[in-house]
Amino acid sequence: MTSAQGSSKTNAGPAAFRFVDLFAGIGGFHAMLSHAGGECVYVSEIDREARQTYLRNWVEPLPETRWPLVNTDITSATPEDGPVEVPDHDVLAAGFPCQPFSKSGYQRGMDEARGTLFWNIARILEERRPSVVLLENVRNLAGPRHRHEWDVIIQTLRELGYRVSATPSVFSPHFLPPSMGGTPQVRDRVFILGTYVGMERAMTEVDVAPTVVRGPVNGWNVHDWDVEWVLDKDDSILNLSKYMLTSDETHWINVWDDLVQRMWAAHGVRLPGFPLWADAWIPERALDPVELEALPKWKSDILIKNARFFDDHRDVIKAWKKANPSFSSFPDSRRKLEWQAQDTASLWDTVMHLRPSGLRAKAPTYLPALVAITQTSIVGRRRRRLTPHEAARLQGFGSDFTFGGQRDQASYKQVGNGVAVGAAWHVLRTHVAQNAADLPSALVNSVLGAPLNPMKSVLSSAATEAENQVRQTRAEDLAG
Repeated sequence: MTSAQGSSKTNAGPAAFRFVDLFAGIGGFHAMLSHAGGECVYVSEIDREARQTYLRNWVEPLPETRWPLVNTDITSATPEDGPVEVPDHDVLAAGFPCQPFSKSGYQRGMDEARGTLFWNIARILEERRPSVVLLENVRNLAGPRHRHEWDVIIQTLRELGYRVSATPSVFSPHFLPPSMGGTPQVRDRVFILGTYVGMERAMTEVDVAPTVVRGPVNGWNVHDWDVEWVLDKDDSILNLSKYMLTSDETHWINVWDDLVQRMWAAHGVRLPGFPLWADAWIPERALDPVELEALPKWKSDILIKNARFFDDHRDVIKAWKKANPSFSSFPDSRRKLEWQAQDTASLWDTVMHLRPSGLRAKAPTYLPALVAITQTSIVGRRRRRLTPHEAARLQGFGSDFTFGGQRDQASYKQVGNGVAVGAAWHVLRTHVAQNAADLPSALVNSVLGAPLNPMKSVLSSAATEAENQVRQTRAEDLAG
């Protein structure tokens, strides 16, 4: 199967089920639902460039007779007093934006959802009653600051006849082993899954466990990931030079790495995990207690830790600064370092991010979540940033997924806003297995009969070899 072609079930003969893809982005839901044997009948995406990427990969390669309807603004298709312009379907998937709901009158349900994009989803569910609804959002949706929004969403779904858990299902693709569609990215997202059972049952069957629990699956150790598994060979990358570090960036990293090496040589330790602010390296006795008291506690704690770091390693720091006089002219944000790479031997062996708050270094296992703003990961061993193509693989898109000739900034943004294919597939498959008795048999058989790995061309062969080795070692350990 390839990302451009979809699943063989979609291309040959009637599909086992039909799905709609709302707030579709570049097709994360489409990737796994077509893999499951579904046929997309409706797509909605307001962003022009993202929509073009979606069409290029998921629609245009299909016979025209299998093309879905394409909508550019879901609000136009879901009028309050008119027919919903979305065809019948079995699964509704949506990575919807979440706006605050009005609290006037403290209503909790369909009425209160009006004026939000979730209401447009609710209108479709009200009219079409698909068997399964699958929603995805940022983890903060399930946090204390959005408790009201969460309650409205759950209440609305139940009023519409969907059995749904009030406990969030939070999951990340790095919890899945390679053989199940995992990728080395920490990307916690909230998934809301519902099965249509009618309002009476939905309002009474409320003691529902979350679909998945946040944590590794099948004993996978997240520290066994290797970021190299999603990287392309440098000689295969067009315009490789534009992803390489600049001379200034290389110099900043080299100077900080010199401190890493000096610390190891002098004390046999790497840098501490708290943010190092070189401008705050003064003796602790020089700190003003009155000024510290006036600061937010997080900031005063960092200043105290930096002063103690200076007191403990004064000789190393002074020698390092003397050997690197250019450090004093670094931009403010480059005089800060956050070491989160444990015992990694060198900055050049880590994955780095040049952030407004400083240089952050992590172990080269799994990456932090891709974001829509440009903070592209730097792979130290390659001395370059991830390419858009590699970022797409990190989200679970196959190696033949293409952005065409669009600008990199748009591609990075689209990937950062996207749905992780493996994580979405895992929660859907789990939900279908748990709710099989209340779902159409064709849908159940197609989803549960599909291969566990939704996109096999995402990771290098080294990932499979490593997973097999882990399994063998575990089996030998159990055997005694």
